[in-house]
Amino acid sequence: MTAAPRIGVPAHEPLVHLMRDGLVEGVHHGSAVVLAPDGSVLHQAGDIDTAFYPRSTAKPLQAVAMTRLGLSLPPELLALTAASHSGEQVHLDGTRRILDAGGFTEDDLGNPADLPYDQAERTSWIAAGRAARKLSHNCSGKHAAMLATAREHGWSTADYLDPGHPLQREIAATVEDLTGQRIAHVATDGCGAPLFAVSLRGLATAAGRIAAAPDGTPENRVARAIRAHPEMVAGSRRDVTALMRAVPGLIAKDGFEAVQIAALPDGTSIGVKIADGADRARPPVTAAALARAGVDPAALAPFTGAPGLVVVERP
Repeated sequence: MTAAPRIGVPAHEPLVHLMRDGLVEGVHHGSAVVLAPDGSVLHQAGDIDTAFYPRSTAKPLQAVAMTRLGLSLPPELLALTAASHSGEQVHLDGTRRILDAGGFTEDDLGNPADLPYDQAERTSWIAAGRAARKLSHNCSGKHAAMLATAREHGWSTADYLDPGHPLQREIAATVEDLTGQRIAHVATDGCGAPLFAVSLRGLATAAGRIAAAPDGTPENRVARAIRAHPEMVAGSRRDVTALMRAVPGLIAKDGFEAVQIAALPDGTSIGVKIADGADRARPPVTAAALARAGVDPAALAPFTGAPGLVVVERP
């Protein structure tokens, strides 16, 4: 295991140009990496070694940690554990199933109340006069699984989000194991869970290890669940779900502030961070990185971004 990545201002580079009538109207800076199965760098742009927050792209790693601790869920619910779900009915029902199985209620969830993440679901929710709920928060599946894992071990559940709680210490250990590096800093994510700063290289390394893990391992269980149920990882109208359906065997996860990971079954992996957090730049850079990883560009064509967005090409 290597030392923690350095803390500082990442040296991002221009990744995407917004073009209008032949002129560059806007520029999105960021960093991206493509790793071979052995961890060597096939392609990189920007800064892949300075610490940053992975946000919700850490959820597959958290799901692996809980599976290592004995969390046993059917594949669709394990995929929901690794999700930033859209708040569709299937996601709400799945979260209730995890809660019910552990003897919990929605009130036990430590995440804040929110409206559904998906805009169509949110609009319908508001039109129906429904208030924000913990259940409809995009992280509720993960939190329900955290409660279930804590109870399985006889740990306290009221403080399951405390960084010193046994569950969070085990998750931190798994993050370090999968990334191959020490955690640089611990903060709090938007859902209230501990957020571990790693490097983009380390995050992509973890994605590759999950994707290529041998049958029967906790990592493989998580990867298989994600592949089998991409609709649970995001939602029916989300680009991450569509991307996994378009590329056989791919696992992928997005995160707030325009972070993205994806990995192929052989362990080839990518990591993307858009510096300004603009989500419109994330899909085209992800598609370009996956093309560098050997994915058929034809399968990636729907993900090249809105008109006018052009990925800056490098040798």
